[in-house]
Amino acid sequence: MYSSFLGKEIDEKALHTCYFFYGEEPFLAEEFIDDLKRTLISPEDQDYNIEKCNLEDQSWMEIMDLARTIPFFFSSWRVITVGLPVGKGERLSSTEEKILKDYFSSPSDQTVLVVIYPGKLRRSAPIFRLFSSFPSSLVHVKELRPLKGRNLFLWMDKKLSLLGKRATQDTTARLAELAGNNLARLNNELEKISVFVGEKKIIELDDVNAVSGWIKSFHEWEIVDNLEKADFEKSLIVLDNLFRESIRPEFILGLMAKYFRDIFLAKLWLMEKEKDKKTIFKELRPQIQERFGQFYTTKFRSFFSVVENMPLRDLNDLLSKLKEIDLKVKTTDMNPQTLLEGFLFHYCQLRKDARITSKERD
Repeated sequence: MYSSFLGKEIDEKALHTCYFFYGEEPFLAEEFIDDLKRTLISPEDQDYNIEKCNLEDQSWMEIMDLARTIPFFFSSWRVITVGLPVGKGERLSSTEEKILKDYFSSPSDQTVLVVIYPGKLRRSAPIFRLFSSFPSSLVHVKELRPLKGRNLFLWMDKKLSLLGKRATQDTTARLAELAGNNLARLNNELEKISVFVGEKKIIELDDVNAVSGWIKSFHEWEIVDNLEKADFEKSLIVLDNLFRESIRPEFILGLMAKYFRDIFLAKLWLMEKEKDKKTIFKELRPQIQERFGQFYTTKFRSFFSVVENMPLRDLNDLLSKLKEIDLKVKTTDMNPQTLLEGFLFHYCQLRKDARITSKERD
C-alpha cells in the first residue's frame, strides 16, 4: 500500500523497527497507522495484534516488555502505538534511556513501534535526541507538520479519490473555511458529505452547504458520530482535539449524556410500541431529513443499530458513569480528559463485546 505521508509504498521487507513522529498534526500519524493495519494485519486479527499504549498510564519498561512478548493470538506482524503526553513525554531518565537502548539493540522480529508526540518538540529534548541517535534504517523520525495552502487541498483531493469522489475548487475552499486545516475534522466532513451525495461522483458547493446547514456544531457532530461508530482510537483523537480547543469538559459531558439518553428513550419507545422508528428518528434527530437520501438512510441505520444492540442495563451503567465523572470534574482535581478517555474505553469495549455476542448468536 502507498503511504502518502511517507511518500512511498509500505514494503514489508523495508519496514523500520520504529517510527517516531512528532508535531502538531497527529492525524497524519493515525493515517499511517491505518495504512500499516491494512498492509500487515488481516481485519480479523487487528483486535489482537494492534496494541495502543500511552506513557500517561504505562512506563517505558512495561511498553518494552510488551514489545518483547509474543501475542497470544499469533500473527505474522504486530503493531504497537505509543502516545507521549505533551511535556512529560519529552523527558527521559537514565534508566528509561537504557531500557530503550537495550530494546533497540535487539528488537523483536516483525513488531513495529509507532511513537507519537502530538505537539511541538525541541530538538534538544531528551526523547528527540535519543530516537534521532538510532540508525535511520532502524528508526524513522518525521515531523507532523500542519498542512497549508496547496498541500491541504492536495490532501483533500487524495482523500476524496479514496472515497470515489471529486470536488470542485469552490467546494474544497468552503470545506477549508468551515473546518480549517484540522485534518481529523476535515476527514469527518469529507466522509459525511460522501455518504450524503450517494452515487454522485462530483461533490459541489451546494452539497456542502446542505449538509453543513443542519449541523448544530462541529463539536456535537464529532462526538455523536464517534459514539455511534464506537471506534476507540478515533474517539480519543476527537476528544483530544476538543480539549486542545479549550472546549469545556461540562459541554462534552452534556453532549455524551444527551446521546445516551436519546438511545435510552428510543429503546423504551420501541419496547412499549409507542412510536415507530421513523417517528422516533424524526423526533430525536430532526436535523437529518429524508430528503438527504442515502445520508439519511445511513444515519438512521447507525442510530437504531445502537438502540437495538445496547442492553438497558448497559445504558443505565453508562449514564451513571457519566454522572460520576461530572461530579468528579466539579469536586476534585482529577484530569477530565483522562476520566473521559476511561469512559470511552469502557463504552467501546461494551460495543465490541455486543458485536462478538451477536456474531456468536448468528
